[in-house]
Amino acid sequence: MPPFRLFSLPNLITCANLLTGCVGIWLAMRGDSVTACYLVGLAAALDFADGLVARALKMYSPVGKELDSLADMVSFGLLPAVLMAQLLAATPTAANAPWLPLTGFLLAVFAALRLAKFNVDTRQTTSFMGVPTPAATLFVAALPLVLAAPTSGIGNGLLAPLLRTAPALLALTALLCWLMISEIPLFALKFTSLRPEPLNLLRYGFVLAAAALVLLLGWAGVPVAILLYIGLSLLPVARHH
Repeated sequence: MPPFRLFSLPNLITCANLLTGCVGIWLAMRGDSVTACYLVGLAAALDFADGLVARALKMYSPVGKELDSLADMVSFGLLPAVLMAQLLAATPTAANAPWLPLTGFLLAVFAALRLAKFNVDTRQTTSFMGVPTPAATLFVAALPLVLAAPTSGIGNGLLAPLLRTAPALLALTALLCWLMISEIPLFALKFTSLRPEPLNLLRYGFVLAAAALVLLLGWAGVPVAILLYIGLSLLPVARHH
């Protein structure tokens, strides 16, 4: 058996993703959910970068693939579960239902199912079936940021009151759990070329629209952008690639 190269550049980036997720969990458990949510963004950037670097340097490896899933389970499985548990714990309902915050950890369970499915599903080499764990985590991470932001904005003002109620948070938890293991086909934001092909134009359009939504709606634009991503993936141009 050939020796495994553990400390390649892509693997080091993946380890940075893992470490970022660990620090995010620690901060969230200390009550600093806002900083933990910012670290979700950093973890997502590192998760994108490790694959980009691996493709650019042609440094694919079985170790890298397994390491990526393990890192994702921490950053995009356990971290969002902790964030959701804390949101649920802050609702008035939790005072009479101490078990309520534990339902947030269903996100970790379904993230594990999603990652296990992805690892063995040959249909997901160039696209996705179900919402990727980083996208689901960005959705969750936006919620504490909405609550921490001024409520005078269009999006934050409408969404913040809902995020203080247990039914809304439980509904979002159930929705995200289902979306992660669903059979909904989604296009990947991986550019194999910069040519103006139909799918690339859809990707460019989504990136611009997502940026516009965040500028217009504040942090509330993040979950709206993820819902837009799902909607665009149902278009014929996204499903025939």
